[in-house]
Amino acid sequence: MWSCTTNSCQAAIGLSPRLKIKRKTQFTSSPVPYLEREKEKQKTRLLQRDQRGWERESSMMIRRNLWLVKILVFLFALNSLSFYFYFSSNSKPFTSHQSHYQNPQSVTVNRLPLTENHRFQNHPRYSKPWPILPSYLPWSQTPDVPFRSCEAYFGNGFTRRVDLLRPEKTHAGWFRCWFSETLRSSVCEGGSVRMAPERIRMSAGGESLEEVIGRKEEEELPVFEDGAFEIDGGAGSDGETSRLATQDFLNEYVPEGEVSRHTMRQLIGSVRVVPADKFECHEWVEEPTLLITRFEYANLFHTVTDWYSAYVASRVTGLPNRPHLVFVDGHCSAPLEETWNALFSSLRYAKNFTGPVCFRHAILSPLGYETAMFKGLTEEINCNGASAQDLWQNPDDHRTARLSEFGEMVRAAFGLPVHKHRAEKPVSGHNVLFVRREDYLAHPRHGGKVESRLSNEEEVFNFLKSWASNHKDCKINLVNGLFAHMSMKEQVRAIQDASVIIGAHGAGLTHIVSAMPKTVILEIISSQYRRPHFALIAHWKGLEYHAINLDGSYANPPTVVDKLRMIMRSLRC
Repeated sequence: MWSCTTNSCQAAIGLSPRLKIKRKTQFTSSPVPYLEREKEKQKTRLLQRDQRGWERESSMMIRRNLWLVKILVFLFALNSLSFYFYFSSNSKPFTSHQSHYQNPQSVTVNRLPLTENHRFQNHPRYSKPWPILPSYLPWSQTPDVPFRSCEAYFGNGFTRRVDLLRPEKTHAGWFRCWFSETLRSSVCEGGSVRMAPERIRMSAGGESLEEVIGRKEEEELPVFEDGAFEIDGGAGSDGETSRLATQDFLNEYVPEGEVSRHTMRQLIGSVRVVPADKFECHEWVEEPTLLITRFEYANLFHTVTDWYSAYVASRVTGLPNRPHLVFVDGHCSAPLEETWNALFSSLRYAKNFTGPVCFRHAILSPLGYETAMFKGLTEEINCNGASAQDLWQNPDDHRTARLSEFGEMVRAAFGLPVHKHRAEKPVSGHNVLFVRREDYLAHPRHGGKVESRLSNEEEVFNFLKSWASNHKDCKINLVNGLFAHMSMKEQVRAIQDASVIIGAHGAGLTHIVSAMPKTVILEIISSQYRRPHFALIAHWKGLEYHAINLDGSYANPPTVVDKLRMIMRSLRC
């Protein structure tokens, strides 16, 4: 075969020496090494491409992580600022500060010292936060709450806002009411409100019971002179003093109803709007403060209605913390003050102030007589107790969790657990609490003798005790509920720990408002006291309720045991 090997020959056919080498390589080399080298090159290119892709992904991931870190830092900073502004505005130290529109001649001093027996969680100027309650549902001021629905009856129906004095008009004081068509009452609140204790005629209040034996009730209830309360009208009030509320306003929004002496109505009627130069204060109270007038302050049922009304007023007005209290009455100190102190942030009597005091935010709660617990005695309130979780998922105008929410509030106020669930078969046995009626001195006009509603109460208790001690199916602990000799916290704890609560009709049974779910109530009712107080509370809380109606006031002990035996069987005992 002819071949061209000389340079001249190669030049003649157009091949350069470089191409000569390539041609030689192509045609004279073995194909296997060549393929292997091509595979290696392809693998290298793939690795290089993968490396570049990994580098791009790593760069993107780093940038994404940096953005996430920046977002987290921003959210943390925003959250920290929110907490700072929240606590600086709503949990200020409980000290006096002069208003920027206050009369320059006014004097500020320290505010709201405590009653002797009260302590604020180691800090005397502390505003207590609201506890987390399992039965809590939001309190709204929307006008959508149906008339005479359960929400309207139990406090979430104060939806009609009526402004008597707007802040944009005065640039100082303000006053408005939230009216409930269902309850026919109002929760009212105002800013830059001045109280002049010397214009309120009543006894000093807060004395020990022994100091005021025989004092008349008329001396303890307040009589408000004109100007007992005033509101700063600002610079635009034309130098004139005017009445805040007309008689037509009072008739429409604070009607007397069945209450013979409506102290909240009288208080609002005494309020005057005064020019800024006449608005003088000896001290300022910066924290939201409830102004409370009590009536039957030594009776647990009536006091619970006052507690509930004060709680509702605090929620309706959207207070961020539990308010402080001022009693605008002259009642002496009583054991039930322990719960007032536990529920709210502090307590003081109006007459304890040495001069005019101004409230940055004052709230007036309706009388206890205007709550569903009292109105239910004379009108039908068709509401069944339900869990808040059920109502949240399935709203129902004929069911309520509000009394359960309030009962949890009472337990939480005393530091008792609110998320506790009772076991079906407690290891320590079922507590059966027998609420007793005892003689005790209730108020200055009380002789110390408590009227018996169950003439053979001791006999019934001893019979139950004997039966419980011999009961073999399960352990039953019969608890002797001598509430007159127990602190309020001990009473509430006994209610919480009870599987069954037994008692003759009487104010002590009002404690069932704090009972746990699935607690069973057995009321022994004499023929003289057939009233629905506790059947209603049990119904509104969704508790199982039984009654033994007596002919007279004597109860047959075996009949009581038979009823209790049936209840214990339902509890698998």
